[in-house]
Amino acid sequence: MSERSCLMLPLANHMPCLPGLTALAGSLKTYAPSPVWSDSTTDDVKFQPMPKKAAVKLYHRARDFERRTRAPGKQDGALGRNGLAVLHALIFGFLDFRTGRLDPGYAALAREACVSIRSVARGLQALKLAGLLNWVQRCARHFVDGRLLLEQETNAYAILPSSQWRGYREPPEAPAPQSGTWGDHPCGMRDGLTEAVTELRYGTGAEAVIRQLENDETSPLAAALARLGRAMHMRKS
Repeated sequence: MSERSCLMLPLANHMPCLPGLTALAGSLKTYAPSPVWSDSTTDDVKFQPMPKKAAVKLYHRARDFERRTRAPGKQDGALGRNGLAVLHALIFGFLDFRTGRLDPGYAALAREACVSIRSVARGLQALKLAGLLNWVQRCARHFVDGRLLLEQETNAYAILPSSQWRGYREPPEAPAPQSGTWGDHPCGMRDGLTEAVTELRYGTGAEAVIRQLENDETSPLAAALARLGRAMHMRKS
């Protein structure tokens, strides 16, 4: 009998037996023909692929969410230590980035996150309440002696985008680099005069300066200076 089936037996099986009824210990069975959760589905769940870069970005935003919601003097914020540990295990331990498949069991999550099964349950509830996680309960159909039986399976999880997290504001995107600063344009794409001045600053020689002026075909001034520099350089040589 599976662990989930044992948990769904009547409470009478876990209580001390009355005198003279010891033979009935553990024999009481549930009246449900298939002990599964009422909202479980037998349909196939479609997972959404999630690139690893996007998953890592969501985890770092979850850490930022936890820091923002942690009150002074308190250990946990909106997600808590258990929520972050479970989220880390889901993303880096079980998530298939190519297919998006994410359906570990509670015991597997507890081993990966190094917490107890009860801590896994608390962490999952915290993630769901904060809007980071959602799941679908699943079950499978089996025929035994001509009877249709349902067996509980692991949940199918989905990590939601940060725009759906309750009370979380996404940080603004980094501004574009200002004109003329590093990263504004790659080296070699500036005008010939600017490149020539750069060569002069680094002391690379007259030939390099003239070459940069000659490469600029859009500036008449750069072309004139290139001809003048080439003539002076030929006289010296």
